[in-house]
Amino acid sequence: MKFIRVNMKDKSIREETAAEAYQGMGGRGLTSAVINSEVPPKCDPLGPENKLVIAPGLLSGTPLVNTSRVSIGAKSPLTQGIKESNAGGTVGEALGRLGIAAIIIEDQAPSGELYTLKVDENCGVSLLDASKYKGSRTYAMVDDVFAEHGSQNAILCIGPAGEYRFKSASIQSSDLDQRPCRAAGRGGLGAVMGSKGVKAVMIARTKKQAAINDSEAFKTASREFAKAVAANPFSGELLPSQGTAALLAPLNNMGAFPSYNATRGVFDDWEKISGESLSRVMDERGGNHKHKGCSGCVIDCSNVYVDEKGGYITSSLEYETLWSLGGMIGVGDSDVIARLDRLCDEIGLDTMNTGVAIAVAMESGYKQFGDGEAAIEMVEEIGRGTDFGKILGNGPDAVGKHFNNPRVATVKGQSIAAYDPRGQQGTGVTYATSPMGADHTAGNVVGDYLAGKLDPLKSDGQMEASRNMQVIMAAVDCLGLCLFASMCMEDPEAAGRVLSALNAKQGTELGQDAIPGLGIKTLQTEREFNRRAGFEAQHDRLPKFFLEEPLPPHNVVFSVSEEDLDNTLVFE
Repeated sequence: MKFIRVNMKDKSIREETAAEAYQGMGGRGLTSAVINSEVPPKCDPLGPENKLVIAPGLLSGTPLVNTSRVSIGAKSPLTQGIKESNAGGTVGEALGRLGIAAIIIEDQAPSGELYTLKVDENCGVSLLDASKYKGSRTYAMVDDVFAEHGSQNAILCIGPAGEYRFKSASIQSSDLDQRPCRAAGRGGLGAVMGSKGVKAVMIARTKKQAAINDSEAFKTASREFAKAVAANPFSGELLPSQGTAALLAPLNNMGAFPSYNATRGVFDDWEKISGESLSRVMDERGGNHKHKGCSGCVIDCSNVYVDEKGGYITSSLEYETLWSLGGMIGVGDSDVIARLDRLCDEIGLDTMNTGVAIAVAMESGYKQFGDGEAAIEMVEEIGRGTDFGKILGNGPDAVGKHFNNPRVATVKGQSIAAYDPRGQQGTGVTYATSPMGADHTAGNVVGDYLAGKLDPLKSDGQMEASRNMQVIMAAVDCLGLCLFASMCMEDPEAAGRVLSALNAKQGTELGQDAIPGLGIKTLQTEREFNRRAGFEAQHDRLPKFFLEEPLPPHNVVFSVSEEDLDNTLVFE
């Protein structure tokens, strides 16, 4: 395993073999292990002691489909705990093909200095002066970088929000069209990257493949897994036709679509922004509702949203953004939401944290729900770094404090996603107990509800469902596998194909418990860091209003016991 360590203070760069303790790790498991071992848990997340770790999954860079994810880890300035933020696009594949297990960015550049970290096709690493990009928005900068260095590169970059070190700052990742429209959005890791003095990381994309110990066994496993992904109704049929927006109608019908700052579980104008509506609009205008955004993808769940004249606005307009910058703030106009999404990508912002911050401001009387132009101006204020933009850019908790409004839908400082925990109790357990803060990708139980396996409104079975999903998703993040492709792994045969691929790559003989074991080990590592950082049981709780305010239309509150919350991630 090859590490590249970059010290931003003295500009030293060294390649090393990973320590024995890190062997066999990848993706989220590796980023969390490095942070737990090497970062003081009570350090300032924006200070020199924090580290930014960029790691492809164990299977990234191989021919196994949908394994181009990259994990980025640090101590979060938003949650004050450990954080892994995950992105698609082209970066994970590029690192995996070069045989780089992790890039670890340490210390800080002197104040005012800004750099691009370049990794060439021979793994040569250099720091390039990026001072001309100070304050640049991501699209313009990436266009310039590709023009200068060629399109056969993958890029991670920050926008103005990261340079301002705002707690909602994202790290944007380039897609297959060289657009910085994929995001490691959660946890404010763009602020950590900005604090290091790094504007962009550029990795050469090569045609080589990651080293594989048994290529024939790997080919067989890869071929069968691809068939399983294609045969799954969700990944093989629904996502290619509507993308993640396909979730909007069923979630709204469940009464679990948090709207108007989570005061209701349904949105009046949901049909205007549904997956069916978006696909129709894109077809009429010449956009694309079946778009390949990530390397090695066979699902094509991305989209390209265009204006009435066919001009590009954004890619991809995802379910979470349709919620956070749509239903959560009362906006039912997909054109407005697309413009907001593009602005967030340009400025480098987590659309979820930003939408919930706007929702808190609107409920506090700053602007009216449904005022899309006001929302656009609010996001522009973040980009300009105005006084109010600073409050918004630092997330929902900062906005709630400013307006003295306690109705803030966050856990550990991070906003919930597009699933109200009163209407989906098991996902609420994940929000409360994940070491990451409120995070749907950490263990979303929506599949169990849609399949009729679990009643989303009752507390029974929710803790166990959340625990199982958190273990699975932590393992998936270790592998570099897209969570949508991983859904077919509910079938033991498909899960076995992934294990066979991992063994074939590594030359190991791991048993059926190995992949869940990756997830458990990762969660234990993350919880250890958070405990040392000062987190206690009281931090694994939802905001009080979820326990006290019934959510229309079902008029239920979150009812899972504190005992269940405390035992969710306890493994014997």
